[in-house]
Amino acid sequence: MATSKAPAKEPKKAPAKASAKSKSAGGGQKADGLHRPVQPSPELAAIVGEKPLARSEIVSSLWEYIKKNDLQDPKDRREILADDKLEKVFGKKKVSMFEMNKHISNHVKATA
Repeated sequence: MATSKAPAKEPKKAPAKASAKSKSAGGGQKADGLHRPVQPSPELAAIVGEKPLARSEIVSSLWEYIKKNDLQDPKDRREILADDKLEKVFGKKKVSMFEMNKHISNHVKATA
């Protein structure tokens, strides 16, 4: 009779070491393009507020506004049906969610 061997157990892996991150002179991490605060234009500030925000926070605030005011096309939820405030930002009544960032770029400027 042949004897069967018990399957060998795999050794546990050591946890991965934290990678070194580049730090700015201030001691914190340097913000990349999406996380660097930008100043919204007056038209955009009417929706997201006047204080500088990261682009990701601006997009999140816009989506919150769009959903709260039911501005998505019911037939195609990828389309945004702009109200008066959003039309000032987007420049037209109907915008694809994929175009949104392009229009936002025209309404933000880097903070010093």
